[in-house]
Parts: sequence; structure tokens; C-alpha cells
Amino acid sequence: MALCWPEISLPVTNALKSTMRTAGLLFVVGLCLLDVTSSLKICAFNIQSFGESKANNKKVMGILLKILSRCDLCLIQEVRDSKGEVIQALVKDLNRVDKSNPYSYVESERLGRKTYKEQYVYIYRSVLKVKEHYEYPKLEGKGMNETDVFSRGPFIVHFHSPTTLVKDFVLIGQHTSPKTAMKEIDELYAVFKRIYKKWKTDNVIILGDLNAGCSYITAKGWRAMRLRSDPKFHWLIGDEQDTTVREKTHCAYDRIIVHGREVVSSVVPASAQPFNFKEHFHLTEAEALEVSDHFPVEVDLKTNHRYFLRHEL
Repeated sequence: MALCWPEISLPVTNALKSTMRTAGLLFVVGLCLLDVTSSLKICAFNIQSFGESKANNKKVMGILLKILSRCDLCLIQEVRDSKGEVIQALVKDLNRVDKSNPYSYVESERLGRKTYKEQYVYIYRSVLKVKEHYEYPKLEGKGMNETDVFSRGPFIVHFHSPTTLVKDFVLIGQHTSPKTAMKEIDELYAVFKRIYKKWKTDNVIILGDLNAGCSYITAKGWRAMRLRSDPKFHWLIGDEQDTTVREKTHCAYDRIIVHGREVVSSVVPASAQPFNFKEHFHLTEAEALEVSDHFPVEVDLKTNHRYFLRHEL
């Protein structure tokens, strides 16, 4: 019997080594694929007067679906639909494109001081969960619809994301009025402070069409802006970027600003940028302007590899 051991053990050992090499290779390949394909893409897009007219344009909607389906979570701004049907139809169409990880949405009330009203809408894939949300400054009590600063108060949502390194983060969505952009951006600092007090988290992403560029912000305004002077706030879309569709303009109106150690360390390097859908889809300027006069801005958050290894590999 002793003479048989070498003959049995050698092939078993070789097979085991081969299996281990294969498993190790698959693990490394899996991690590489996860790095490339499984980050969470967060976007903000001012769709410019998104209502019935634009929703009934099949060509425009086809382009919008291609743009939005790139995002796992997107803040849509300038939704102008008093009937409340446009977003429902949009999300329904998005879910026809990709049934494996469908979208849901959460929307604000129609906001505005006078007759002009807009809504904020976050569309997000089902892997994300909304923990809570509110419209600033509606924290408690009644009769707190607007402040003296914001034309439209921020819409704030607390998300849980099991697939990313940072598990919980807050999005503060804001579309400023061009005339009061400096004051509104500065006031977002106070909004952040209130969020921290209320939800006890500093993992925050401020995003949207802040009109944070060109003639809307003066040099003095930049210096006085608390979001700018506090080094803990990281402006991922730089001043040199262009988030406008028109070739004659070059302004970084749309921004993504991050705060909090976990969020900052979770950002995929060099992932924050405007998405130039005009070039990407080979559109003329006129065709692109039918969609919007803004490009979306986006950033990727790093994957939690352990989650995907448990659920995918």
C-alpha cells in the first residue's frame, strides 16, 4: 500500500495546483472586470424645459435614453410637467432598455416662487435604496416653502449603496437662478451643515446646474464662497471645463462637489467630467440643442469588490 502513495498523490497535487492557479486567475480577471464595468456612475443633467413637447419628440427621447442609461443614479433638473406623466414614461422606457437592473425614481414637489415651476427628479437603479429625503428647508413645521436665498430649494436624498465602497451618502441637488447663483452656492454650505446635524453624515455630494461659471460668478464672489474656501469640499468639475452645448460658450455651469473622507476616497480618479453627447452621438449643434443646452456631468464611485465576488463570481 505504501508504494501506491506517490502514484496517487502526484496527480492529485498537480490537479490541485492547476485548480488553484485557475481560481487565482479568475479572481484577478474578475477584479479587473469589476474595476472597469461595475463602478457606480452618478450624473446630473439639466434637460432644459423637460415637458410634454420634448417627451413627444421620438428622436430627442431616443438620445435621452442613451444618455441616461449610462447612469446608475442621475439628478434630472428643469422637469416642467404639471401633469406628472413625463417622468413616469421616461422611466418606463428606460426599463425596457435594461430589464436586469431596473430604474425607480423619487421626485420633488414643483418648486418656484411664482408661476414658473420646476421639479428635481432622481432616477436610480434598483440596487440603490432611498433611506430618506426632503426638500430644504422643509425640516419641521409648516409655512417653510422657500428662503430668501433659493429660487428653488435643494432636493436632498440619502442613498444606501451596497455595491460601492461608501455605503451611505447624501446627494444635494440644486439648480440655481443665474441672477443669484453666488448667494445660492454659498448658502449650500449652510444646507450641508444642517444635513450633518440632521442625518449625522458628512459623506455628501452636491451636484447640479449651479450656474457656477463665466459672468455669473465674480472674482470677489469666488473668494467669499464658503464651499470654495473650505478645503474639505472638493470641486470635481473644474473651472476650465465646458458643460454647455453651444460652441460659442465655454462655461463650467454644472458641477459636482464632494465632501467626506469615505466619499472622496471612493471617487474613481479622472472619472469626473462632462459627457459631450454631441460628439459621442455625432450630432450637429442644432440636433444637440433639441435635447438640452447643457451637457450632463458625471462621476464614478469605486466598487465594493467583496459584494460583487459574493453575488457575481
